[in-house]
Amino acid sequence: MRNLGKLVAFMMVLLLFMSCASFAWAVPATPENALEIHEDATVVDTHNDTMLRVIDRTTWLPANNIGNLLDNAQLDIPKMQAGGLDVAFFGSYTSGYTQPGRSNSRLLALINALHWSQRMNEENFGLATSVNEIERLVKEGKSVGVPTIEGAYSLEEYNAIELLRQYYDLGIRAVGLCWSNSNSLGEGVNERYVDGTPSEGGLTELGVEVVKEMNRLGMIVDVSHMNEETFWDVIQVAEAPVMASHSNVWELYNHVRNLKDEQIIALANSGGIVQQNFYAGYLGPVGDRDLKKLVDHIEYVVDLVGIDHVGLGSDFDGGGMPVDLPNASFYYRITEELVERGYKKAEIEKILGKNSLRVMKEVQNLAEKSPADAGQGITIIPDLEMGDSFDSPAPLLTARVRRDKGSHIDESGFRVIIDGIVYTPEYHAQTGVLSLQVPEPLVEKFHVITFEGANHSGKITRETRIFYIEE
Repeated sequence: MRNLGKLVAFMMVLLLFMSCASFAWAVPATPENALEIHEDATVVDTHNDTMLRVIDRTTWLPANNIGNLLDNAQLDIPKMQAGGLDVAFFGSYTSGYTQPGRSNSRLLALINALHWSQRMNEENFGLATSVNEIERLVKEGKSVGVPTIEGAYSLEEYNAIELLRQYYDLGIRAVGLCWSNSNSLGEGVNERYVDGTPSEGGLTELGVEVVKEMNRLGMIVDVSHMNEETFWDVIQVAEAPVMASHSNVWELYNHVRNLKDEQIIALANSGGIVQQNFYAGYLGPVGDRDLKKLVDHIEYVVDLVGIDHVGLGSDFDGGGMPVDLPNASFYYRITEELVERGYKKAEIEKILGKNSLRVMKEVQNLAEKSPADAGQGITIIPDLEMGDSFDSPAPLLTARVRRDKGSHIDESGFRVIIDGIVYTPEYHAQTGVLSLQVPEPLVEKFHVITFEGANHSGKITRETRIFYIEE
């Protein structure tokens, strides 16, 4: 009888546990608690072009502070806070240039603007490169930015892998290989290069190499703006979940930027996600481009591949928005519409952000990890800060090197990398100064430099900065 009593007690506890565990999923969502659901969720938006509103059109230097309410921007920190948007992936965008190096300069100008925005708003805005950092910053009550690239037109045969690693150092955690124009990595939906020449062939050999390196580093591969051939090549090559950062459903609106059912299914099978774009021109024909239509696209993906593979990628500051979702301060209206359609709290939380964070975490968990037993390293302190300038196009670039306790410097392991090009610097052991005199004048305005060193165990230390040449 005592054993029977224990069994009954155990079953009662088990049933209570199961009912509690399922409560969060089954909790009713009503119009009255929609705002509460939205506030409780971590809301993530995986694409905006707001840094285009931050930089000066002529100088490309940061000029407008997103900490202020900006009349010319659909997204800024006050609008994020008003709309309950916690995390925004800030895209550094270029459609490509015919001049060598110009695309890299443009991307660096926008990445620099994002770092400047963080410095200008340290009390309420932080940059994150991992889910743990995102969760910490959200817990601190800060709005969060994740650096990304839309259009990797700077990556060429001579610099791609080293420059990609420098972008990673700068915090970039997702890269759209191409915008609508084709490039050295693959074809965009326009199926032509920047100069108008037709393209063919999908993902290139260099594109394959870049996708593999992104998987190794833990950077999300973004397939928005790719043509179908490039898309399918990426799906075949990628070994980590793949994301469409701002794409909609072809079956609801036959636009070249939208994804067909088999593409959405392939993304889901990769463990990836389709982030629904708010841009009115991708939602439907004129007269059918409102918030309800956006949620129609969300519902279609849910019905096709399940609740775990859909999210939000607004494209704020990249085009016209629905009249009832004009900027980030109206983000909560998505939750209200999802509640109206009968979605549960836990389902809404997945759509709003949990799915995006899950993909980010899985991509980074699959990345190659640095060896944990490489011993003590060295410390490198560049003599320039992020966003510093030089008045000479061929500056002397220097850094201070300190040996950590118990570490031995491998003097043959020093490298200086500028815009993906590797140089051998001078190292003065007595002073600990690492230096490189730039051998040829730098043509473009913005550049990225990495000082790299290693100890005798092979532990690598890198410090990367953006700088610009004064005109």
